[in-house]
Amino acid sequence: MQEDTKLSPLRKGLLEFLVLKIVGARSIYVPDILRRLASTEFATQEGTLYPLLSRLRREGLVDYEWQESGLGPPRKYYRLTAAGQGQLEGFQSYWARLNATISDLGQ
Repeated sequence: MQEDTKLSPLRKGLLEFLVLKIVGARSIYVPDILRRLASTEFATQEGTLYPLLSRLRREGLVDYEWQESGLGPPRKYYRLTAAGQGQLEGFQSYWARLNATISDLGQ
């Protein structure tokens, strides 16, 4: 569908914002991030999420810690850094302005 083709770059850009928002809520394990996204328009797979998390880590926006698991090997839990929190706040502020602009232009 042509609509999907046009919206694909927007969804890709918003995925970073949503991942920061999910990770910002609490320290979280990748399968839990995937579950949170699964029922949304932003459902994704490990092959997309891991490179995104790696880039966010290189940029200093997220970090991780290993935690022991009673179900197997230790698990990597992601959390926002102070810079990541600032980025998330910037995204949220921009999104509010963008939403207001779209609403205003639609009148």
